[in-house]
Amino acid sequence: MTTEDAAPDTLQDLIEGSNLAGLTRYVDGVCASREWDRLNVVVDRCNEAVERGKQVWAIAQYAEYRMALDAPAEMAGTVMSDGRGRFALGPLWEVAASTHTWDDLSQYVTVPTVRAMIAHERSIRGESVDPESIDPRVLEIPVEIQPWEPAYPVADYQSDRATFPDDIFDLPMKWIDLPDAIERDNDDGVTDTLLELVGPWWEDSLGHAETVTVEGTIEEGIRALGPHRVRVAEVDLSTALEAMVWAGASGGAHGRRRGTPRGRTAAWWVILEILGYDDVPDDLEQLGREAAELRWLLWDPGDRVGGWNLHIGIEDPTDGLAWVLSAVDAT
Repeated sequence: MTTEDAAPDTLQDLIEGSNLAGLTRYVDGVCASREWDRLNVVVDRCNEAVERGKQVWAIAQYAEYRMALDAPAEMAGTVMSDGRGRFALGPLWEVAASTHTWDDLSQYVTVPTVRAMIAHERSIRGESVDPESIDPRVLEIPVEIQPWEPAYPVADYQSDRATFPDDIFDLPMKWIDLPDAIERDNDDGVTDTLLELVGPWWEDSLGHAETVTVEGTIEEGIRALGPHRVRVAEVDLSTALEAMVWAGASGGAHGRRRGTPRGRTAAWWVILEILGYDDVPDDLEQLGREAAELRWLLWDPGDRVGGWNLHIGIEDPTDGLAWVLSAVDAT
């Protein structure tokens, strides 16, 4: 009997015994030997066993994750559909885009939403993507990174872990006393888009978020949320975008990660809403200039909880308005 003949029997024994550690090693061995067709066997057999009550669904998900991460683009493309990888370390399209080029993946991915996500992710990672190759209605912002945008922090996916950089928060901050409280203004579209940045933190996880609008300064907006004294750092548009995109890409402590393209889209809509645009304007250079003229502030109440928090303030000096977001999700 050959190794290939024996392997399915070994797999079935592991499945019937619900041997998760053994099944994980089995998947790792298949990937190491680059026998990618056998990963499909793992997925199919585990899914069949789940229907019989075996608790091996995590192995099927892990095999799909490794397929997206390590398999050739043709096979990675087979798991790029909605609903796959629900409990993976990140969206499978983002996982695949971290290790494959757009040219390689695009020919095997036909679902418009997934194509757009992969294209935007590859653009964020520095690859030139033809805007005509995707449906612009999916994310509604340009796939090309603009000169006024930063180099966004991206996820690093490995076989057994994922890293989501957050070094944007290593900023020199200073303590300030806040002014007397003023009356809050009515909530508006800006507060809605700020909350959307961290939606999964409070919709799918254990976090909470609060926003406020005031006719005044950012400091007065923060005071309207309750604090008397906070730490602050004046930042430019680039750093503010990094912070917003980082938050918008994440799922918080327990929610499902949305991916950097969705985070970037959410951050763009914060800017568009503040500046009064109903959609993305043709003059993107002018949009960047207007956004840079806003005042941006990252702040900290001094009792940060874990790694999932975003405290940001935006001020429009021309209109005399300020918006503040405080969002925290405990690990």
